[in-house]
Amino acid sequence: MNLPNALTVFRIVLIPLYLYVFFREFPFHIEVALGILILAGVTDIADGYIARKHKLVTTFGTMMDPLADKLMMMAVIASLFLTERISVWAALFFFARDAGMIVASAFFHFRGKKTVPANAFGKITTVLFYIAFPMVMYRFQYGEVILWTAILFSFVTAAVYLVKFRLMNRVY
Repeated sequence: MNLPNALTVFRIVLIPLYLYVFFREFPFHIEVALGILILAGVTDIADGYIARKHKLVTTFGTMMDPLADKLMMMAVIASLFLTERISVWAALFFFARDAGMIVASAFFHFRGKKTVPANAFGKITTVLFYIAFPMVMYRFQYGEVILWTAILFSFVTAAVYLVKFRLMNRVY
């Protein structure tokens, strides 16, 4: 267990904490939940930077880092849907894409296929979601439009990953 992997595990621990805080009715619970989400984002940036800079990239980190990100994003989308901040369609499209990515990644990993590392499209997608989430949490007028932009861009990102996967593993 190295520091980047510990940060990834910490992000996973933040998921139930985020949900607990988001659904508790106390003053500033949305602000605290948003703070937890931002902390998760900062630790995501930190663990990737530390792993690459200090050559601490591991198989565990390569698999668990994106899983931790997806699980946190799924928790946020679920909380936004359950509090009627987003439509059922936004939630369904988001979950379909992320569940598909998780299942496909696990399936191909356990078949010994090479996994595609994070790229600029994935990072842009994450940034778009981190812009959309606070807007939707606070019910800004165009929050869901921005969320839909992130969701649609995430499908473009998934297509890019699929093409790279096929090229890396020569699957035609």
